[in-house]
Amino acid sequence: MIYRSILVFVTILSLAACQTKKEEINFPKTDLAKAPLIPKPIKTISTGNAFGLDLNTVIYTSAVDSEFEKVGKFLSEHIKNKTGLDIGVNSSTGGRLERLIYINQSDSVDLDNSESYQLYIKKDSIFLNAKTAAGAFRGVQTLRQLIPESSNDTLTDFPIWVIPTGKILDGPKFGYRGTMLDVARHFFTVEEVKKYIDALAYYKINILHLHLSDDQGWRIEIKSWPQLTEVGGVTEVGGGKSGFYTQEQYKDLVNYAAERHITIVPEIDMPGHTNAASVSYPFLNGNGKEIKPYIGTRVGFSTFNARKDTVYSFLDDVIREIAAMTPGPYFHIGGDESHVTKKSDYIHFVEKVEKIVQKHGKRMIGWNEIAQADISSNAIAQLWSEPKDALKAAKNGSKIIISPAEKAYLDMQYDSISEYGLHWAGFIPVDLGYQWNPETYVEGLSKEHILGIEAPLWSETISNSAELEYLAFPRVIGYAELGWSQSEHLNWDEYKVRLALQVPYLEAMQINYYPSKLVDWNKE
Repeated sequence: MIYRSILVFVTILSLAACQTKKEEINFPKTDLAKAPLIPKPIKTISTGNAFGLDLNTVIYTSAVDSEFEKVGKFLSEHIKNKTGLDIGVNSSTGGRLERLIYINQSDSVDLDNSESYQLYIKKDSIFLNAKTAAGAFRGVQTLRQLIPESSNDTLTDFPIWVIPTGKILDGPKFGYRGTMLDVARHFFTVEEVKKYIDALAYYKINILHLHLSDDQGWRIEIKSWPQLTEVGGVTEVGGGKSGFYTQEQYKDLVNYAAERHITIVPEIDMPGHTNAASVSYPFLNGNGKEIKPYIGTRVGFSTFNARKDTVYSFLDDVIREIAAMTPGPYFHIGGDESHVTKKSDYIHFVEKVEKIVQKHGKRMIGWNEIAQADISSNAIAQLWSEPKDALKAAKNGSKIIISPAEKAYLDMQYDSISEYGLHWAGFIPVDLGYQWNPETYVEGLSKEHILGIEAPLWSETISNSAELEYLAFPRVIGYAELGWSQSEHLNWDEYKVRLALQVPYLEAMQINYYPSKLVDWNKE
């Protein structure tokens, strides 16, 4: 079937060659290697010519996998949004075919990763090669970045967008490249989260970790325990407006992300950070104190009762309902800052909850504190504070997600005059957020034990999209590159030039990025 697709492509290309005996367009010289691509590809080879994207371009995709056609339609839609060109996908050309974009499902041994792709750009064709739709989708993001903001109207009597020719061979360093969004401290609407997902996809991020519960609010409907949202879903930090996702809304988010090849990782934080749940159902409480709604920002005062069977019955229902709506492989149990939980109770709790997570077909992730328990080698520890926990978990055979607060927390202020954010872990200017290596951050931790990188965004100080974007951008773009690109290819002085050239995309998306003075922003 793969070979049939290639034969179809060759036939189409031959047809194109026969039908393009018109005036040759004299394109200006181009240099693909100088394109400001983020993340930086593994290898870029320029051939100095150009492909002209215009009204005579068509898109074809492999017929073997319908997901490839979806990728083609995604590309067509975004080309139209940017240029106004209405490019057909696998549709009849009406006898006219001049330029072709072909998205091919390949079994090439050179594509050694499910997200790897090869992009071959010639004067009359663009050939995108990938084993999976995920790989094709990543390649499409590269192609999107190569389309200039404006057409060249001097070459022909119709608008044409000049794309440099050459080859790009690319694939990710880590299979897990994520960011976390805290929707518990402050709630973010479905549309706000979708906008964030769109920008993450553009920079090849493939994980969105949603922090769905905390002391201040519970944000996901659980049909078997309705008071979680009826009571726990109406508060947030500062006492402002709040909300939660119905199961249908959550499924919509999961599907929207999946269409962009992003996996949603749901987190229900426990046994600490559980005040909103215990307000909703007081039998859950384990700190022996009166439970009241909480709208402050202090941490560590709440806990589930780790020795009560009904708590685990409750959690079985919660995990079952969320797991059923979440096709991704992961379920995050939190596990951080559970200061009032006795250590023996904490260990007992984590070990019991992992079995519940496994029962519902998921792989447990927890913050690095879970390494204190006897977790399975299938569990994943997310490092935020204690490298020794990461080393202990790795010794047990567990994978590690690298998310150190001092380097990767998006809620840290850029500097002392930043409008939003905190600085308990220090200030993280744009250059500091980029100039570190997740592969060597923990001394003694081998690369084989690192699942990937995640940049968390806690929401104590933000409550809407503009404020979210202020803290996330441009730093999350750098974390996307740290997760994707080869470490030896990364250089701040070179990266900041490419970062400055992201302004047209950020402004087109109406993203409220922080204009750090460390970057010479290109606003032309």
